[in-house]
Amino acid sequence: MDLNTVRTVRQPRARAELGLSDGETFLAGGTWLYSEPQPDVTGVVDLMSLGWPSLTVSAEGLEIAATCTLAELLRLDPPASWRAAPLFGHCANCLVASFKIFHLATVGGNLCTTLPAGSIIALTAALDGVAVIWTPDGRERTLPVTDFVLGAQRNALAPGELLRSVRIGVDALKSWTAYRKTALTPLGRSGSLVVGRLGGDGTFVLTVTGATDRPRQFRHSGVPDPRGLRADLDRVEFWYDDPHGSPRWREHMTRLLAEEIRQELSEKAGAP
Repeated sequence: MDLNTVRTVRQPRARAELGLSDGETFLAGGTWLYSEPQPDVTGVVDLMSLGWPSLTVSAEGLEIAATCTLAELLRLDPPASWRAAPLFGHCANCLVASFKIFHLATVGGNLCTTLPAGSIIALTAALDGVAVIWTPDGRERTLPVTDFVLGAQRNALAPGELLRSVRIGVDALKSWTAYRKTALTPLGRSGSLVVGRLGGDGTFVLTVTGATDRPRQFRHSGVPDPRGLRADLDRVEFWYDDPHGSPRWREHMTRLLAEEIRQELSEKAGAP
């Protein structure tokens, strides 16, 4: 869609050039920004011109730039010790999109749009990702992805703030993971997306997205029994309701998928 209110396009080369003027907004892939009218937007600041490295692998783990595209995420060549690596492909491919969209849509865009079906939200939340936020005064603050997402199309960014990247620690990347998704149609938007993680120390983490308006996460020192898992899900106070699934259906399917994940990771408990 053409944004006929846009009068200026800026391509910054340094952080000092990122300050927004009235009517300006940040632009990365633009797949959401250009999908509907933006009558209040008169200028865009193109983050791609900053040239941030998309994926940075280190001994501490992985840093994913907000401008990293889904195609680049799928091309990640992880260390052999990262058992969680298949989760990147699972979650990226949850987004039913064309070849063009995969080469334009960004990790930061998926996170900042904060739709319940945002599968990059599921990926980064499940792996205890930490959002790195640049503030207008030149500082930086960090926030767990589970706290960054506040609800449907609501996030923790204050005016003028920018999501710079997401950091994922190496311990989470070395964890066993299990993934389940359901939708009303074979290629439909996620009605429920559930990810389980089993750490080397036996910690079990279940992350529920898609069925809720924000990530819900439950932790145990070991794999819980079925009763413990049911008690976790009993604490979910709100199940999302939209054309992609009713609250009762989402809750029912989430409970089924969570139990499948519990059983799968139970078999991994104690594995080398």
